[in-house]
Amino acid sequence: MADNNELESERASWLGNPEHIQEKDNDPFDLDLLLGIDQEKSNNGADVDVQAKGFPEITKPFADTPIKTFDEPLAYYKEAVSNTEENGARLHGILQKYSATKEPKDRSVFRQQMIPAFWEMLRIIARQTSGTMSDPKRFVLRYGLVHPQFIDTEQRALFSKVIVENEYNQPVYYLDEWFKAVGSGAIQNSSTDEVKTAKAGENTHQKQALEKMEGKLNGITDLIRNKAQERLTTEGKLKEAFEMILRKESSSKVPAAFERYSQAQRESFTELQEAVKELLKIDRETAALYKECSQVEEEVGTLKSKITDEEDGDSVDRKVIDTEFETVRQMTKMIVGRQGNYFPILTKEYFHCGPNDLGTRENVITQLAWIESIDTEVFCRTYRNKLNRIVPYVVLLPNYGDMGICWEPFDRYNRATSRARVAIPMYSKNLQAAILSAIADLRWQVAKEKASYYWMEEGLTGYYYQWFTEKKLKGDVKEAFIADYSTWIIKESEGIQRLDKEVRGIFWRYMPFPQPIKDKLKTRSFTYQELYQRDVNRSMSDGY
Repeated sequence: MADNNELESERASWLGNPEHIQEKDNDPFDLDLLLGIDQEKSNNGADVDVQAKGFPEITKPFADTPIKTFDEPLAYYKEAVSNTEENGARLHGILQKYSATKEPKDRSVFRQQMIPAFWEMLRIIARQTSGTMSDPKRFVLRYGLVHPQFIDTEQRALFSKVIVENEYNQPVYYLDEWFKAVGSGAIQNSSTDEVKTAKAGENTHQKQALEKMEGKLNGITDLIRNKAQERLTTEGKLKEAFEMILRKESSSKVPAAFERYSQAQRESFTELQEAVKELLKIDRETAALYKECSQVEEEVGTLKSKITDEEDGDSVDRKVIDTEFETVRQMTKMIVGRQGNYFPILTKEYFHCGPNDLGTRENVITQLAWIESIDTEVFCRTYRNKLNRIVPYVVLLPNYGDMGICWEPFDRYNRATSRARVAIPMYSKNLQAAILSAIADLRWQVAKEKASYYWMEEGLTGYYYQWFTEKKLKGDVKEAFIADYSTWIIKESEGIQRLDKEVRGIFWRYMPFPQPIKDKLKTRSFTYQELYQRDVNRSMSDGY
C-alpha cells in the first residue's frame, strides 16, 4: 500500500488548491463545467432463451486495443463530476480538504464524508442512464472510478482493456447497464422488503399482471417448440418405418413377383401405426397450446395498451431508478458484510485484483460456465414437467466485498420463466469464491421456495436442515450450506473427500454431478462407488 503522506500529496496536486476553486482561469476544476454533459446508451440482453444449452466460450477476456478514456485524467475527472447538481461540487470540496490535511483524525472524518457524497452523486448519474452517457460518467457508475489517477498506471492499463459492450448477449450487467435496463422497463425493479402497495396505482397492478401473462406466454411458446421437436422426431420414425415397408425383394420362384414382407417389415407396420397415433396426439396438443397462446397474447396486448396510455414518461423512469438505486445500496451492504470495506471509490489503496480476479463480464461468464459444467442443473427450473434453463441476471457491483448474494430466486409475479437476480462484487480477493457463494445462495433459495412451508422437511433444504440440527451445529444454516456447496464444487467433484458423509449423500442426490464426473468418481473410492450404486438402484425402482 502506498504511503499515506505521498498519496495525499499526489491527490492535492490532482485536485488543486481549495483557495483557488473559484478562479476560472487557473483552476483545473471549473465549476461552470457542472453543466450540460451528454450521456451514452448501453446494451442489455433481458430476454430469456430457454433453448440455450450453455454459456458461450470466452476466447477473448480483454480487448486487444485499449480505450483512451483514462489518458487525460483531469478531463475525465471534470466530466465525471459535472452535471450532478451540487453533489459533484460537494464531493470535490471534501476531496480537497481530505488531500490538504495531514491529521489522521481529520482524514478519517473526511473519508467518512466522502461515502454519502459519492453515493448521492452516483444517484444523479444513475438517473442519466436513460439518455446518452459520456464514458467518464459511465465508468464512475461501472467501476466507481472518480479520477484515473486514484489508481496506478498498471491498473489504468488493465481497466482500459476491459471490453465495454455486451458482446456475448448474456444477462451479466455492469451497474450503468443495469440502471438503463431497469429505467427503460426492459427489466422490472428488484423486489424489496418495503411494502409499496400503498402508493401503487392501477398502472402498477397492471404491470404486475402483465409480468404474469408474459411469463405464462413464454412458457406456452416453449411448450409449442417442444411439441414441434417431438413431431420432427416422430415423423423421422414414421419415415424409417415406411421406407422399411417399401423395400421389395424379387421372388425366387415366381417371375415379376415379390417375396412376402419380412419379419422386420411386419414389425414396421406396428411402428407405423404407433407413429401415426403419436402424431395425431401431438397435433391435438399443439392445437390446444396455440389456442391458449392466442388468448394469452390477446391479454398481453390489452395490458400493454392500458399501460402505455397511463405511463408518466420521465417521472416514472426517475422513480423507478431511485427505487432500484436504494436496492443496489442494500445489495452493496450485504455483499461487503458487517466488517468489510464500505469505501465506494476505486483507489489503489484497496484495489489489488489481477486480470483473472477482476470481476469483468467475461471473467464472470467463464466462472459461471465452469460451475454449470459441474452442477449441470444449477440454472434449471421445471415448468409443466419441462426442465428449462434460465440463467439469472447477474449484477456486477463495483465494491470490495468478498461474497456474492442471490437477491431474488425469481420474480414473485412470474415464477415460471423469470430470471433470478444475483449480485457479485467486482473487486473481491477471490472472484471464484465470490461467485460460488452467490450461486450457492441461489441454489438454497430456489430449493427453499420450491419446498415452501416444508422447506425444513423436504428436498435439498429439508434434508440439509435436518442434518444441521441433528449435529447441533451453531450459526446460520444457509451460511453452512454455502460453505459446503463450495467444497462440493471445488473438492468433491475432483474426488477429494471433505464433506460429512450424510451431506455428500444429500448433494449427490439433489445436486448431482454430470455422468462423466460420476463415472470418474466411482473408480476413486468405495464412498463414491456406493453413491453410484444408489443411483442404479433408484433407476430400477418405480419411485425414481
